[in-house]
Amino acid sequence: MLLGGLVPVLMPVAAAAEDGDEPVRFTAAIMNEVDSFNPFLGIEVESYEMWALTYDFLVDLAVDDLAVEPSLATEWETSEDGLTWTFTIRDDVTWSDGEPLTADDLAFTYGRVLGKGPERATWGSWLAGVEEVTAPDPTTLVLELKRPNAVLPLVPIPIVPEHVWSEVDGEEMKTFAAEPTGGQPVVGSGPFRLVEGTAGGSTYRFEANEDYWKGAPHVDELVFRVFKSEDPAVQALIKGEVDYVEGISALQVKSLEGQDGILARNAASPGFDEIAFNAGSIDLETGEPIGDPNPAVLDPDFRYALGFAVDRQRLVDTVYQGAGSAGSTIVPPFYEEYHWEPPAEELAYDPDRAAELLDEAGYTLGDDGRRTLPDGSPIGTLRLFARVDSATSTDVMTYFSEWLADLGIDSEVTTVESSKLTDIILEGTFDAFEWGWFVDADPTSMLSYMTCDQLGAWSDSWYCDEEYDALFEQQGAELDHETRVGQIHRMQEIVFRDAPYLLTVYNSTGQAVRSDRFACLQAQPSPDGLWLFQQGTHSYRSMRPADEAGDCDGATDATEASGGGGSDDGGIGTGVLVGGGVALVLLLAGGTLVALRRRGTAEDRE
Repeated sequence: MLLGGLVPVLMPVAAAAEDGDEPVRFTAAIMNEVDSFNPFLGIEVESYEMWALTYDFLVDLAVDDLAVEPSLATEWETSEDGLTWTFTIRDDVTWSDGEPLTADDLAFTYGRVLGKGPERATWGSWLAGVEEVTAPDPTTLVLELKRPNAVLPLVPIPIVPEHVWSEVDGEEMKTFAAEPTGGQPVVGSGPFRLVEGTAGGSTYRFEANEDYWKGAPHVDELVFRVFKSEDPAVQALIKGEVDYVEGISALQVKSLEGQDGILARNAASPGFDEIAFNAGSIDLETGEPIGDPNPAVLDPDFRYALGFAVDRQRLVDTVYQGAGSAGSTIVPPFYEEYHWEPPAEELAYDPDRAAELLDEAGYTLGDDGRRTLPDGSPIGTLRLFARVDSATSTDVMTYFSEWLADLGIDSEVTTVESSKLTDIILEGTFDAFEWGWFVDADPTSMLSYMTCDQLGAWSDSWYCDEEYDALFEQQGAELDHETRVGQIHRMQEIVFRDAPYLLTVYNSTGQAVRSDRFACLQAQPSPDGLWLFQQGTHSYRSMRPADEAGDCDGATDATEASGGGGSDDGGIGTGVLVGGGVALVLLLAGGTLVALRRRGTAEDRE
């Protein structure tokens, strides 16, 4: 059958199949496509999820509290000056084609990141200060640094096989798909093997790696189906055509209340949405402007003033149906220690203050009631972009356009596909757009996106500030934790006042699972975090058919088998569930959830 313009889909196999030869297949509905299976190219959260299934990492983060724990590295030590890190690498891991995984593969992967291609743009901030990576023997990896690196040993870079990727040169890397070819799965070392799917496609299929070194998964296949909107995805869940749905709204979560065999909730998520401005798109070779941004959006005073015209609480209440909290800075309060909170008066919804600040900056009202540039010429019409695959994005920008009109500023909202918006951002042919990010437990990646080095790469606002860049370098090498925290706070303050972003909402993630068919999905962190799209592959390895769940091997905060409509808490403790009169509660404060990925789903923030 066809759903939402999708190609014919793989129908799911019941968990407790009568035919013993049928595979146990877990099918997940997602709201956005994978943009690349190449871990050096993709930016979407879905891509990061597929990489984690395919490849392993130097270290992992625990499912319950996100503490750093061994993975490919079993132990590590650093020199007293912090300039030499030595890791012991496992000797019992093989690639899916049978070749042994050794320290050489890690040295090769990190070596590519230290180069000058897309590998560095994507992952370079995690290896800041590293000058040389060597593998003196198959089980030893050594990093030599020119200055300390505050985030080590946390290096969330997928490890790729040298014997495959060494055939991909620098120019080829820019387009290398890393997809199944000739009927052969992608070579990886992870718990699953990608056997079917292409970037931008509608279906991705994985088979379990029965020889996985952490133990074989309890399901035979994973299938991800892309839906273009929430309604058909939720209906597919209700009908049993999929087993899980990710990225649904709070209203959809509520709508699943009382549905037999389904658990649904809004999970705590360290993400934020924002309205981003074109702060100065330039040609990277000549330094000349590109894209013709409106002169007004180039001015920090103009951008900052508009922050007072954004009614964040109204967005939470209406667009997000209460499943969120008002946004402020680029490190969410989810990470309480790293978060800097601006003074309350600077976050207030105060259109009169916005108008006053615009007047002070020279953007005064003309005789026609429209604001002018400081030189007296018309501002013109601001080009606002929203994502057609996200009702949230469209609604937020519609509100923003109305608030601009109240200030005497004309604007026009255009909706485009997420992939098209990426092109528009790189071309600089925009004035503002709506999107968002997931933020890592250590904010290194998020902070790096605002640096001058990321212009034309992961920067989407074309923001560049010398003081900010200097602080980024300092915090990355600062081993005194309190000093580093202070530097990170100051960086947030700079970005807040310069306002390349106006944060709108700290969001949550709506998710639901057929608990009558599958059990033992684990929340990360415990007890209110995500069931899937977490840091690592914990749930994919622990999930199993409901009739085989037992005690989930002793896992805490794991979903349990349920034949009812969510009347029990599924082992989630204070998690947000539907059914049994449990209220919808957003738990964004506290905890330390990690989501090592860039853009969120179409609804949660791409």
